[in-house]
Amino acid sequence: MSVSIRIKVNGTTYSSVVEDDQTLLSFLRDNLGLTGTKEGCGNGECGACTVIVDGIPMRSCLILAAEMDGREITTIEGISKTTVKETKGQGLSPIQEAFIEEGAVQCGFCTPGFIMATSALLERKKNPDDNDIKEALSGHLCRCTGYKSIYKAVKKVAAKST
Repeated sequence: MSVSIRIKVNGTTYSSVVEDDQTLLSFLRDNLGLTGTKEGCGNGECGACTVIVDGIPMRSCLILAAEMDGREITTIEGISKTTVKETKGQGLSPIQEAFIEEGAVQCGFCTPGFIMATSALLERKKNPDDNDIKEALSGHLCRCTGYKSIYKAVKKVAAKST
């Protein structure tokens, strides 16, 4: 069955018809062409598909697009536009810059999910401690970095914003 939705993604409102079983991940990638959000596991365990829904990080592979009617979504493509006041260089957000500077980006597949979770964390807590960071990033899997560089990047950007 098809369902009509009106959804705001990265500041732009879209009206669309979706199948009642289409995931938000599929809608973002296939309908809107926003391919920065990745499908890692397809069952919510890896965090690669994390987006921010009304200020809360969520796994887009577990959410139906039809459930997002009237909601506001931020993806990795909109991170600097919607959650960061100033960008420099190539338009990267301070979070993205810190991930690059600290070597927290290797293969890059998990990076959008980690950045989205970091963004949501820093929006609700400007100076997170180690436990806050561990909790915010729990459930996000990375095979390349060993996590130390990711935690360093989060701490670095938090220190800059205080």
